[in-house]
Amino acid sequence: MKPETLVGLLYRATALLTSLPWPWLRNSADLLAWVWRRLDARESKVARRNLQLAYPELLPSQREELHRRILRTTARQAFETLRFWTRPHAENLVRLRERHGEPSYDAALASGKGLIVVAPHFGNWELLNQWLSSRGPIAIVYNPPDSKVGDAFLLRVRGADNIRQVRAEGPAVRQLWKTLKEGGAVGILPDQQPKMGDGEFAPFFGVQALTMTLVSRLAERTGATVLFAWCERTSADLEFALRVEPAPDGIADPDPVAAATALNAMIERIARRDPAQYQWTYKRYGARPPGSGEPNPYKVQTPA
Repeated sequence: MKPETLVGLLYRATALLTSLPWPWLRNSADLLAWVWRRLDARESKVARRNLQLAYPELLPSQREELHRRILRTTARQAFETLRFWTRPHAENLVRLRERHGEPSYDAALASGKGLIVVAPHFGNWELLNQWLSSRGPIAIVYNPPDSKVGDAFLLRVRGADNIRQVRAEGPAVRQLWKTLKEGGAVGILPDQQPKMGDGEFAPFFGVQALTMTLVSRLAERTGATVLFAWCERTSADLEFALRVEPAPDGIADPDPVAAATALNAMIERIARRDPAQYQWTYKRYGARPPGSGEPNPYKVQTPA
C-alpha cells in the first residue's frame, strides 16, 4: 500500500475517533494513564525518574501524586492533539478562553526585524501552532519521525496555509536564518536534547542538561525579537489560555553557556506554573557532561 494511502486511512481513523464527545475521549485518556501506571510503561518510568532528578525535595508520596497527575495530563494532551489535528483551526482557536500578550506578538511580527517564537513542551503546543499560523506565515522546526508514513502524517495534520515545516537537520539553520533576515517568524521547541556538539550543558531544575544553542545563535546573528509562547490548560473541558512573554535578558548572549542557562531558566519558570502540564515523559537528562563520570540516569535503578 502506498504511503499516501496509509496516511489517508490513518487520518480518517483519527477523525472518526475524535468525533466522539470530549468527555468520552477524556475518560479514555484517563484509562490510558491508569494502564501506564499499572504496567509501569515507558512513560511512567521516564516521568518518575525525571521527578526524582528535578524534585528531590518532595516526599516520595508527593512525587507519586505528581507522577499520577503528569501521566493523566500527558494522555489527555495526546487525545486533545488528535482532536485539534482533525478539526478546523478556527473551531479549535475558540478554545482559547484567554489571550495574553497577543498585541506584543503582532507588533514584533510587524516590525520586520524577524521573530523567534520559543515554545516549550507545556500545555498544548499543537494548539499554539494553529494560533501562530492564524497571525501570519511561520516556519516551524520539527524532528521528523523515523517512519516515512509518520512523517507524512505529521506534515498533513500540521499543515496550514501559513505553516512551513522545517526538518531539524543541517540545512534547517540556513533556512531559518534566511527567514529571519527577511523579517519572518520561526517557531522552535527549545527543550529537546540536541546532538553532542549542537548544544551546551546548563542547569534545568538544578540538573545539568544538554541544551540547544540554536535559539541564541539565531537571535545573536539576526537581531530578531525573541518571544516565549504557550497554550496553558485552564480546565479539563478543552479550555486554554494563550500566553506570550518576552524572552529574558541573556537569551542572545554571545557566551553559549550563559544563553543556554537563560533559556532553561525561562522554560523552568513556565514549567513550574503547573508541573503536570510539562512533558516529563521525555528523557531530558540522557546526555551527561563529558568527563563527569555520571551514568545515564535512565539506565540506573533508583528507589522512589
